[in-house]
Amino acid sequence: MGSSVTDMIAHARTQVRNLTVAEAAQALEDGRPTLVDLREPGEVEREGHIPGAVLAPRGMLEFWADPSSAYHRAEFDPASPTVLYCASGGRSALAALALQELGYTDVAHLDGGLAAWKQQGRPVTFQQPDGA
Repeated sequence: MGSSVTDMIAHARTQVRNLTVAEAAQALEDGRPTLVDLREPGEVEREGHIPGAVLAPRGMLEFWADPSSAYHRAEFDPASPTVLYCASGGRSALAALALQELGYTDVAHLDGGLAAWKQQGRPVTFQQPDGA
């Protein structure tokens, strides 16, 4: 029997940098890494997003992040710090691993995702995110 998605996420978490809410908030305060919200537009509309996030639905991430892709977007730079998040941390762990495979050298994900961020009383906004 093959791996399950749970196994894939667990493996990804062993291969990428997992940031706590406090670590992610500090990184945003210190250096303004590119913060990427991987959730679908409907999720963002319902739940809001972390201020300053770039919206990049998970299905488009590799296309937008790969500098050699015809769909590359300027806000994605393999040499710049990048922090990814989703609803609970699964998609962002997988996506962080994918960006590492694309040559991103300073990529991390928010462990626990937006749910953990909100649970700790961190700010969210319902304004249209960058890149939407």
